Amino acid sequence: MFISGFDILWDEIDDYVADIKSLRSVDQFMFNKPVTFFCGENGSGKSTLLEALAIKNGLNPEGGTRNYDFSTYDSYSSLHKHMRLWRSRKPDWMYFLRAESFYNVATKEMEYRGVFSERYHDQSHGQSFFSVLMKQTNKNGLYFLDEPEAALSCQNQLALLYLIEECVKQNCQFIIATHSPILLGFPGAQILSFDEDKVEEVDYKSTSSYQTMKLFLDRYDYFVKDIQENSDGGVL
Repeated sequence: MFISGFDILWDEIDDYVADIKSLRSVDQFMFNKPVTFFCGENGSGKSTLLEALAIKNGLNPEGGTRNYDFSTYDSYSSLHKHMRLWRSRKPDWMYFLRAESFYNVATKEMEYRGVFSERYHDQSHGQSFFSVLMKQTNKNGLYFLDEPEAALSCQNQLALLYLIEECVKQNCQFIIATHSPILLGFPGAQILSFDEDKVEEVDYKSTSSYQTMKLFLDRYDYFVKDIQENSDGGVL
């Protein structure tokens, strides 16, 4: 692995990240698998930590490679300034893919490369997402993915699992924030839950994503009936 762990110097942090309880439970952490997932509820801190790790590795906060240098809106925390990474070796390639700012990255890619651009805007959102994943993954690479399932069909989420497995065989490391019960099913991954105001390692079937999806599928008829009986027919 390229990153074997990190520690956080909390005494130096004075912005909003200091109020994220799950993150405050972490002083140091060790990665023990080439694929690590961050999972948990919205606002639990998983994307904040992923973003900080990407920035600490010299990647643009809004995504892309180390060669991407632009800013649409600076909303990231100072966490990366107060982290120490434990590096095992240097990657040959790095990429940060985040769902919320992919449009901006696709636009900049066209500006940077001109006629040689992949022209991601000419593809559907899901197609362009998967195209980036296919083209930006190389052997000996370090990859940070923030909710990649946002644009991917269930079939392409499964395809991403196969892509990750092939990359792992070529000495790659992935750190991924996700809500997807499909992606979390990657065999042998390290899974970190950010729920209940703490970060802890859990097994796949203990994740809230798996449990919620299983409950919905197992009791689909109940949920349909409950929605119909309790809906007031209004428009949100």
